[in-house]
Amino acid sequence: MPILRELPANDQDWPGDLMDPDDVPRPIAAFGIIGFTNGIELAPHRHRKAQLLLAPRGVLTCEAESGLWLVPPNCALWIPAETLHSLKVSGTVDGYNAFIDPAVAAILPAHCCTVSATPLLTALLMRAASLPQLYPEDGPDARLVTVLLDEIAAAPEERLHLPMPTDARLRRLVALMMADPGQRGTMEQWAKRVGMSERTLARLLSRETGMSFGQWRQQLTILLALQRMAEGAPVQQVALDLGYESASSFVTMFRKALGSPPAQYMARQRSAEPLRNP
Repeated sequence: MPILRELPANDQDWPGDLMDPDDVPRPIAAFGIIGFTNGIELAPHRHRKAQLLLAPRGVLTCEAESGLWLVPPNCALWIPAETLHSLKVSGTVDGYNAFIDPAVAAILPAHCCTVSATPLLTALLMRAASLPQLYPEDGPDARLVTVLLDEIAAAPEERLHLPMPTDARLRRLVALMMADPGQRGTMEQWAKRVGMSERTLARLLSRETGMSFGQWRQQLTILLALQRMAEGAPVQQVALDLGYESASSFVTMFRKALGSPPAQYMARQRSAEPLRNP
């Protein structure tokens, strides 16, 4: 598969004589997308094959299985076969995709997740994107694909998932909070904004996400903070943008949630940033 400069409008519009990845009769069909300057936004869709996505440049978000996943440049997104999902990548985009046949995906996660993209996993995915569409089913290319599958299976999951409710009022609440994340109103104030009582909000959110209002808002805050920091915003500015009175209170929350302060977390992630394809 090639490095693409534009995405096909539909399954019939793959460039030249290339096949839709779902139809490629190989364990993996991989390709790269380079230099998309206006981002990418794909409406809900599904594939016969599972999908692994890595965006070394651009911030990837995916909604699937009643959840929202944020995928920083140092991570990859795993989407099982036949999972309905929508995708958005903001900013200038470089990315790599691997479509994996269900027959070889049995050892891979059965649920959507964000996984750490080690330098080896990244290099293997980039190399797979340059393989011929119908690479030989034995020999070096096939062995590379086998190692890539092993690396995906071994990749640790990251806690970058936000359960998403389906109730219309809660979806409106989500939209309001994401549009104005610096608004640190109380649960009662947010409940009134979407026309329900505090008690109803707490009950519905717990039923649909398994989280309390405070837990859910904190996870949303973490995802938004990681998105901003991945785009280069300093911790002080991120804390202010997200409604914290001081950077120290934001750092304390972040450390408790992810095990290390923001600067250390991002430094560790950047040290494993993937190589750019020449």
